[in-house]
Amino acid sequence: MRLLLVEDDPEISQMLKNYLETEDYRVVCAADGEEACGKFQKGSFDLVLLDLMIPKINGMDVMQFIRKTDTVPIIILSAKDTDSDKTLGLGLGADDYITKPFSVAEVLARIKANIRRNTQYMRQPEPEVLMVGDLVMDLAEHTVTKKGEQVALTAKEYGILRLLLQNPKKVYTKEQIYSLIWNDAYMGDENAVNVHISRLRNKIEDNPKTPRYVITVWGIGYRSGAPS
Repeated sequence: MRLLLVEDDPEISQMLKNYLETEDYRVVCAADGEEACGKFQKGSFDLVLLDLMIPKINGMDVMQFIRKTDTVPIIILSAKDTDSDKTLGLGLGADDYITKPFSVAEVLARIKANIRRNTQYMRQPEPEVLMVGDLVMDLAEHTVTKKGEQVALTAKEYGILRLLLQNPKKVYTKEQIYSLIWNDAYMGDENAVNVHISRLRNKIEDNPKTPRYVITVWGIGYRSGAPS
């Protein structure tokens, strides 16, 4: 499991990182809101630990940035313990709220509970057929048809299209697509993703310059068109 820890106090950050890594979590740290948004955009995380009182971009704004594209569990870490602060944080999209000072054992327990809850929520019966407009992906047959005619896709093209169609509300960065489809660490070369997206569009779009199925979200990445 990969966690994003957003905390500007270096002692707290290092303490949590060291403890969580002994529990086999991979922890990526950010010391301010700007760094947090950048690292979240470039990576794929199973949970976010988010301090509210951080420099440059505050924690509430970071949370709203995350919630624009992702439903990843977010646990707030905050010295603010009033009911209004907790209500505001949970209302803006946080899944849990831990008040400082806290014990690392409590943080670990909350992490496990939120990841387990999210995994159970996401574990829904997978449809055998995914549809967007006149594009149909049959997962059982491993085929894609458009207007009833089969479209020949490579394994990578099929994987990208399936990823987007299975998660119609999620925007994927190029880094995330590369990591999930190539099953390898992203090394900063966008060309592989760009080429496969272009070839995929040429095969499934009526007009690749105005795509309906693989939509560009400028400055972020790609998402699927609206499902039928």
